[in-house]
Amino acid sequence: MNEKIKEMRRNSELAQEYFSKRLAFTLGPVELMNFMKKGGVKLIDVRLEADYDIAHISGAISIPKDELDKNLDKLSKDEINIVYCYNQQCHLGDSACLVLAEYGYPVMLLEGGFDVWKNDFHFEVDQS
Repeated sequence: MNEKIKEMRRNSELAQEYFSKRLAFTLGPVELMNFMKKGGVKLIDVRLEADYDIAHISGAISIPKDELDKNLDKLSKDEINIVYCYNQQCHLGDSACLVLAEYGYPVMLLEGGFDVWKNDFHFEVDQS
């Protein structure tokens, strides 16, 4: 293993910085449910529209990642924009969050995406 990585792992200040940022910009399904109940969030599905049409998290709007910058008018800088994609290995959500942050939108990522929401937590989804 790289010596620099070994050294970083023993640095609690770096760990504190990393985990505080991770907690600020990601959330899990239970936390998302709580956010949705309180309001003030916009849930954005960045998967392909065809997959959104099959099933999606209730209340989500479909803006495929490749169409995000052309659909910013559907979003608000007064709400937290919560993005999700397919699963933990999918980077569409991360890419979409980066785009939104670059445009000045408050943004968070649902960790695990649609897969964890539906298959691990068995939360309700809208199906067409």
